[in-house]
Amino acid sequence: MSAKRGWFSRLRERLSRTSNVLKERILAVVVRRKVDEELLEELEEVLILADLGVETAGRLVRRLRRERFGREVDEREVRELLAAYITDILAQVERPLQIDPSHRPHVILVCGVNGTGKTTTIGKLARLFRQQGLKVMLAACDTFRAAAIEQLRVWGERTGCPVVEAKPGADAAGLAYSALERARKDGFDVLLIDTAGRLHNRKELMDELAKIARVVRKLDPSAPHDVLLVLDATTGQNAHAQVQTFREMVDVTGLVITKLDGTAKGGVVVALAERFGLPVHFVGIGEGPDDLRPFDARSFARALLGLEEETEPAEARP
Repeated sequence: MSAKRGWFSRLRERLSRTSNVLKERILAVVVRRKVDEELLEELEEVLILADLGVETAGRLVRRLRRERFGREVDEREVRELLAAYITDILAQVERPLQIDPSHRPHVILVCGVNGTGKTTTIGKLARLFRQQGLKVMLAACDTFRAAAIEQLRVWGERTGCPVVEAKPGADAAGLAYSALERARKDGFDVLLIDTAGRLHNRKELMDELAKIARVVRKLDPSAPHDVLLVLDATTGQNAHAQVQTFREMVDVTGLVITKLDGTAKGGVVVALAERFGLPVHFVGIGEGPDDLRPFDARSFARALLGLEEETEPAEARP
């Protein structure tokens, strides 16, 4: 089995609860019948229940109406068509994270609410960048939790990356400034800044996050060059509020979707792409060092619908 197919199999497994629910409900709605208003209404409800959201579900159903109304379809054809439609949406946000060599270092600020897997994601990103031959530094700016500092220190040891840290309770913005000073002096390619988990509805905590971004700009007006928001896929529609609030505070440039662990919430990725249009750089499907991979729109869409990777109906292609 190739590495790509092995990854797809694992992705499909992690999305199995969503895909199984979709398959069962689509089968119950469609069986084999003509596409009419009743079928479209029932199908829209199925998509909403799978966390694709009202607007996205409506768009998908309208496209199915345009292309198949009055024609007989079966459950498999409907899933193939939906996968193709969803691929079109997700393709707009499938964008690799590019490290700009003109910035030394390229500063990446990583944020998100408590428990999304920010620190683990930073460790995995460090590993990916090191594999690309880049010189990477980590900044443990989650100074509110001693455990977070220790966790990042462990990832630093695993990946061979130095970690700039301070005692718990230290000023996070000041630490970020010191880390950037050191990274510039020593010629690092990438500086990954960890931050404390922020509840998106706690303004005073969000203000502290915005302060980190302001402080690093004193050394490099273009920094941070990327602001990654780590989202836990299991939160479902609550992810919308998180994206909205973090964007307002720190100008989020891209998303990392974590914890695609078999819950029935995978459809929210499609809804987020439709609403915000932010690049989705990576998806994570586990705790292992190789469980973070670049986002692939078509693979995700087909896994979401429980379809094999290699099948693509010619009439559904863009």
